[in-house]
Amino acid sequence: MKTVNEFIDHTLLKPQATREDIEKLCREAIEYKFAAVCVNSYFVKKCVALLKNTDIKVCTVVGFPLGASTLETKRFEALKAMTEGAREIDIVLNISALKSNEESYVFEDIKSLSDLCHHQGSLLKVILETCLLTDAEKVKACELAVMAKADFVKTSTGFSTGGATLEDVKLMRGAIGPTMGLKASGGIKDFATAKAMIDAGATRLGTSSGIEIVKGLVGTSSY
Repeated sequence: MKTVNEFIDHTLLKPQATREDIEKLCREAIEYKFAAVCVNSYFVKKCVALLKNTDIKVCTVVGFPLGASTLETKRFEALKAMTEGAREIDIVLNISALKSNEESYVFEDIKSLSDLCHHQGSLLKVILETCLLTDAEKVKACELAVMAKADFVKTSTGFSTGGATLEDVKLMRGAIGPTMGLKASGGIKDFATAKAMIDAGATRLGTSSGIEIVKGLVGTSSY
């Protein structure tokens, strides 16, 4: 049985984050045994060094936070991060392309990154930015991610107009089926919310409040 800390990507993506902040993030991840740290790509190499000889993965974001970078730019960014030791890549879906009904481009955008990540032994998570999509667009994005063999779909960047909701987690779980990873991110700040997201189908939580969540445990901490 997993405990709640094992669901958490301990996250620090603020543009003003310093090296000292990142060092603290990694120390906390080790202390609380989180699944991963999630940082901007500038800090990947440092996190890999700090987390050496631990089971904690280094995750970084690509095409962040708008998703409007070209496919080629996203590939370069992802490959650079993986070369430096990142083993989980969170890319932002090309929201403009999806809303323009350019489904073939969206598919190729995800598939190209999925193939690249898997060749490098890394996982790919696709951020939908659900607050900007209709329910039909969310389902379509999930279907394209499944077809492209991504490892996870993810609700949000945390930098737009809204974060994860239970309704979106349930909708996305229904669209991707029972086995694909689902990361809820944005606005998860306490244990009750974290537990509700997991119960709704999330298998990973992106949050900067991991310590508060773990310290706020009530009742059982296992799932």
